[in-house]
Parts: sequence; structure tokens; C-alpha cells
Amino acid sequence: MDLSTVVGIVAAFALMIVAIMSGGSLMLFVDPPSMMIVLGGTVGATLVHYPFKSVFGAMAVFKKTVFHQETAPQAIIAQLIQFAGKARKEGILALESFLDEVKDPFFQKALQMAVDGQEAEAMKEMLDKEIEYIQERHESGADIFIAMGSYAPAMGMIGTLIGLVQMLQSMSDPSSIGPAMAVALLTTFYGSIIANILCLPIAGKLKNRSGEEILSKTLIAEGMRCVLAGENPRLMEQKLHTFVAPKLRESNFKK
Repeated sequence: MDLSTVVGIVAAFALMIVAIMSGGSLMLFVDPPSMMIVLGGTVGATLVHYPFKSVFGAMAVFKKTVFHQETAPQAIIAQLIQFAGKARKEGILALESFLDEVKDPFFQKALQMAVDGQEAEAMKEMLDKEIEYIQERHESGADIFIAMGSYAPAMGMIGTLIGLVQMLQSMSDPSSIGPAMAVALLTTFYGSIIANILCLPIAGKLKNRSGEEILSKTLIAEGMRCVLAGENPRLMEQKLHTFVAPKLRESNFKK
């Protein structure tokens, strides 16, 4: 579980609630008509922009912001170095014994392709193409949340205009001014919360997760190409280290 996402969302809402309650009742900020305008308008506009399948797919992708198991680049490089040493000593077919140990489906696929006798450059090309498609899917999911983050404040503004129109039409009845003004102000409030605490931060987290996953898969693709090409493990390690930050470069060989 990614604690930073959970803690961030909980902390943001908790601090707002504390601030609200320190100045009055929390129920003053609960208005069902305002919620319906903002939530309904945001979802509706998103469905106009994207098909059902993409929207519901993006909702499923949201789980990646909370439930995420990160594999450190150093661990991937160490495993690739192990495979390279094994292949140089005993041949590529010796890597078949590692298939059950590899949990990542992409890594397992690359390893299976190597064992099956795929040419190094052909395998690398196929893996790179799959990485491109994965990146496109990730970007599509993040774009949907960015779109929702754009629509929510706009729906809040529409709700504000609705509330102002209702207020101006009932100026002769003082009792109706308060509810209309509440709709006018709370819709903007709800729209800002949905955009700036949920949708836009989620989109940013998804982009970060995508970058980490693409890096891992790029390391795997390049590393397995080196293994199939029979490159020296030390030289291979130096090549893979170029993909990661200097502070993360840990050698697997004793000095």
C-alpha cells in the first residue's frame, strides 16, 4: 500500500474539517443540490469526452495510487546480472530454471522468449513495442483524471451561476436567499476540492507510477537483450546503470 497517497488525502480532508468545525457546524458545508451539480456534471462531461470503457478503466487504474508494489531498479539489475552470469557459464537454456522465480509477467515473458531461442534484437524490438503500448494506456488513464480535474471547477462555476440566478429571482422572499446563496458558493467549493485534492493529484501519482514502471520494463528489455547477446556481466551492469540515478547505482561485483 502506498501510504503517501492515503495519508495525503486523509490529511487534506481532516485539516479542512477541523478548520470548518473551528468556525461553525460542518453541516453548513453539506448541500445535496450542490453535490449533484458538481458530481453529476463532472461525470457527465467526462462520459461525453471519453467512452464508457475508458472511464471505468481509469477508475480501476486508481487502485495503483493506493495499492502499489514497487520493484527497485537495483533489484532488477542484480537479477539480470545473475541471469547473465548463469547464461555465460551454462547456456541460455539454463535460465529456464528461473521462470518460476520471476513474478513480474513482463520479465517472465522476456525470460521465456530468451529460453525459446528468440534473437536478441528481435526480442528487444518486441518488448519495446509492448512498453510503448503500456505507456499509452497509462497516459490515457492519467488524462481522464486531468479532464475530470478540469471539469469539476467548471461545474462548480455553473452551480454558482445557477445559485445566483435563483437568488436574484427571489429577492422579494428573504427566506429563499440563503439556500440559493449556499448553492452558489458550495458548488465552487466542491469543484475545487474534487479537482485539487482528488483528480489532479491522482493524475500526477499515476504519471509517477507510470514512469517507475516504464523504467523497470526498459531495464528488463535492455538487460535481457544483453543476456542473449552474451555480453560481459560487468559491462552489462555499467550499461544498465545509465538508466538510473547515480546515487542508486550499486555494483554487484566486489572491488
